[in-house]
Amino acid sequence: MPYLTVGKENSGDIELYYKDWGSGQPVVFSHGWPLSADAFEDQMFYLASRGYRCIAHDRRGHGRSSQPWKGNDLDTYADDLAKLAEALDLKDVIHVGHSTGGGEVVKNAQLKVYKGAPHGMCTTLKDKVNEELLAFFKS
Repeated sequence: MPYLTVGKENSGDIELYYKDWGSGQPVVFSHGWPLSADAFEDQMFYLASRGYRCIAHDRRGHGRSSQPWKGNDLDTYADDLAKLAEALDLKDVIHVGHSTGGGEVVKNAQLKVYKGAPHGMCTTLKDKVNEELLAFFKS
C-alpha cells in the first residue's frame, strides 16, 4: 500500500494512504467526511478502464492514513492534497471532490465548479472526462 509522508507530529510521521490506478490524464478524488478513498472505487475503476490515471487518498484522520491530533482543517487538507499531487508529479489534473473533499479541492486551487455536475464535482479542465464522469454519476 502506498503512503506519502506529509508532516510530523511529536515523534511520528503523518502519512497519507493513497491509491494510484491506471495511466493517462490524472483524475484525483477527494472524499467527504467520514469516508475514505474506497468511496470512489467504482468511479476509479470506470475511468481507469477508459485510459485515465485515477488517484484517491485517505485524508489525514480518515481510513488508513495517520490520525494526528492537529491539522484537521481545510487549509491543512488542501496542503496535503497539494503535496500528494507534487509527489506524484501530476500534470493537467482533474480534481473531483465530494462534500468535505469539494472544500479541500477548492481550497487547493482556483477551480471552476462544473455546471450541471453532481454536488461537489470540480475540475480544472473541461474535456471528455467531464462528460464521462457526468454520465457515470447520473447512471
